[in-house]
Amino acid sequence: AVQLVASGGDSVQTGGSLRLSCEVSGYLPRPFCMAWFRQFDGKSRERVIAIDNNDRTSQILSVKGRFTVSRDGAKNIMYLQMNNVKSEDAGQYFCAALVSGCTWGASDYGLSVPSAVWSQGTLVTVSA
Repeated sequence: AVQLVASGGDSVQTGGSLRLSCEVSGYLPRPFCMAWFRQFDGKSRERVIAIDNNDRTSQILSVKGRFTVSRDGAKNIMYLQMNNVKSEDAGQYFCAALVSGCTWGASDYGLSVPSAVWSQGTLVTVSA
């Protein structure tokens, strides 16, 4: 079975950079969709950015130009590069994967289904 492990969460200053990793263990057949979500205290989980097996990507407006997602197929790792971090980027970050194409127009990229696999959270805190 596929498992995901998210890591890289840390404290970062406003305007700084951070890279999160999502390591995939097990085989993830194509097509697949992988994405990063985040959750702030007391708020619902929010999609951030997604990438599919063709390396097509999409992100929410608030991170456009600051966050990028990439995959290292050889290492089975998905990365989230966070640049120019803002206070509103703080929260628990989760990665998720689904053996299906991304539903690009959906608020969850189509990943809120029982067959999706989720990581544990990795915490990003932002200080002034």
